[in-house]
Amino acid sequence: MKFLLAPRWVVFALVVVALAWVAWKLGEWQFNRLEDRQERNSIIERHEREGSSPVDGVMAVGEPVATADEWRVVEATGTYAVEDTVIVRYRTREGAAGVDVVVPLELADGTSVLVDRGWYATQNRGATSEDVPAPPSGEVSITGWVRADATGDSTEVSEQSTRAVSSEKIGPALDREVLGGFVDLRSEDPEPAEPLMPVELPELDEG
Repeated sequence: MKFLLAPRWVVFALVVVALAWVAWKLGEWQFNRLEDRQERNSIIERHEREGSSPVDGVMAVGEPVATADEWRVVEATGTYAVEDTVIVRYRTREGAAGVDVVVPLELADGTSVLVDRGWYATQNRGATSEDVPAPPSGEVSITGWVRADATGDSTEVSEQSTRAVSSEKIGPALDREVLGGFVDLRSEDPEPAEPLMPVELPELDEG
């Protein structure tokens, strides 16, 4: 048995132990991911069953979206501020280049909620609000899913364009008082003359 104490066997044993520990940690991480996805899926499904709530009962100026409120369905009525459209660059769909189009919906109290109206195919990475279809004019009623702000350098806003949506960045850039978070559009009334491709929702499988 002395051969087991030889340096190479000691190293081999340590490597086996290390690999076993890594495999255990990876398995634990995978189970945690599964639990997180199951919890997210149940939240989305529950919110769908609950129906829509007034936007000002879920989102507020200067307040981040609570984890429990993300993917809630809200409703709001107001007027789109087309001149303050923000283009979200580098959004691809099945390999096709395009942008997301975010437009503030001005509410009766003067505040605005940022609405991601959907995706539009374009080869021009410098697309502006003039390059995308206009939203309905006049008073519009919308429903949509509540989303939390993105974070990091990608949220910086320049010339009304960004790479990720953050009310904390977009509000000051537009000089608008906006509700915290944003809304992924579900429906508009009246409907636009040219609709955008709907926002992609997360798949509800368990991965």
